[in-house]
Amino acid sequence: MKTCQQAFLLALALWGLAGLPDQALADDGSPVVLRVYGSEGEGSEPMAVFTKTDLEQMPLSTIRTETIWTEGVQEFAGVSLLHLVNVLGISSGLLEASAANEYLIDIPVSDAVINGPIIAYQRNGVPMSVRDKGPLWVIYPYDSDPKYKSEEVYARSVWQLTHMTVLPEN
Repeated sequence: MKTCQQAFLLALALWGLAGLPDQALADDGSPVVLRVYGSEGEGSEPMAVFTKTDLEQMPLSTIRTETIWTEGVQEFAGVSLLHLVNVLGISSGLLEASAANEYLIDIPVSDAVINGPIIAYQRNGVPMSVRDKGPLWVIYPYDSDPKYKSEEVYARSVWQLTHMTVLPEN
């Protein structure tokens, strides 16, 4: 009986890890949570890598909003997309955002505005796990402007974000 329970718990633990990206490590040994590639794409060296600590050391942005995926008003905290593109020196084009399940969507760099979307790493003061759409989730301030309540914007709200690729605008 004990062996069956142990096997079940092991299977459950491994199932929870399925779909996670390879956990590359930064120079300090911390897991990389976000990679940003140039236009050469994912097969090349990233132009930047970020650990959770790297993101937490950037200015904190918060958004209080309802989403179509959660109940009630939620508070999301993370790095503003505007700050991130400024750090990367990006002023135009597209950010191809990729999730752990290989979902891809283009986010126009023009979306990176003051009081615009953030790359959230906390929801309601708690770090987001993979099971809870984390560790990174692109969140727009849906309640702040009707333009953010569209299928196009909802599609850009990538959860389990693993990397972005900088692309020229078509």
